[in-house]
Amino acid sequence: MTIDTVHAGAAGTWQLGDLTVNRMGLGAMRLTANADGSPSDRDRAVAVLRRAVELGVNHIDTAAFYFSPLRSANELINRALWPYPEDLVIVTKVGPGKDPSGQWLPAARPDQLRGQVEENLRQLGRDHLDVVNLRVHGPEPLSEHFGALAELRDAGLIRHLGVSAVRPHQVIEARAVAPVVCVQNSYGLGYRRSHDELIRDCAAHGTAFVPFFSIVTSGREAGATGEEHPEVLAVAREHGVTAAQVRLAWTLARGPNVLAIPGTGDPAHLEQNVAAAALRLSPADLARLDAV
Repeated sequence: MTIDTVHAGAAGTWQLGDLTVNRMGLGAMRLTANADGSPSDRDRAVAVLRRAVELGVNHIDTAAFYFSPLRSANELINRALWPYPEDLVIVTKVGPGKDPSGQWLPAARPDQLRGQVEENLRQLGRDHLDVVNLRVHGPEPLSEHFGALAELRDAGLIRHLGVSAVRPHQVIEARAVAPVVCVQNSYGLGYRRSHDELIRDCAAHGTAFVPFFSIVTSGREAGATGEEHPEVLAVAREHGVTAAQVRLAWTLARGPNVLAIPGTGDPAHLEQNVAAAALRLSPADLARLDAV
């Protein structure tokens, strides 16, 4: 499979509220640092973002707390893509936060969420945010936090709302407060398959399911660099693609409402990831991969 002609729209589109996005997107977290933790090269990160847009990526996932000692994902996006293409949808998340040294802060209270939203607005140079996900972590109720974001949506600072790192009952709780356009949870081949029912529930409600860590192998932060499963490698060889491309194609095959946001700071890996939008796994391939 050649990678120089594949468009991010090859996997189709989905609606985030009234916003249409190609199902193959880009996660911005890995733009800020190299695998060894050192700061990324600014020009290279900018080049990745611009090339992504050239390849049809119009869904970028980011957060104000995606930063390294010298790089900020939001500021890189601003530098690379301003003025933003009309069809570009930038999705960010609030709830967690870091102090300037990079240390995690306690989760934001409902009254602190406006400050986090405004921080994203400043860094991105926007007067509103397309989609904001409330990142939760844990089983506690989220209605008060989600209600605070719904007020900011009503004030025009946010267009649509989603939730992240949630359990199924929390999605129901959020829907009772305001429309939920996307659910973003960790999920991938051989990882968190307990979310299969949630994916189907999201599809029934017209909600996007957006997995992060979708190309993980032996560890979440290792990304695609850990030891790979032999069955994934075998399917990759038969299609003449990489194991990461197989994992992305498997992810997209989980349902038409599933969006992929693989992250990378490498231009070559970006093109491979986008090319996975055109990779179609057969029923036999999928059955083999179910054993992973």
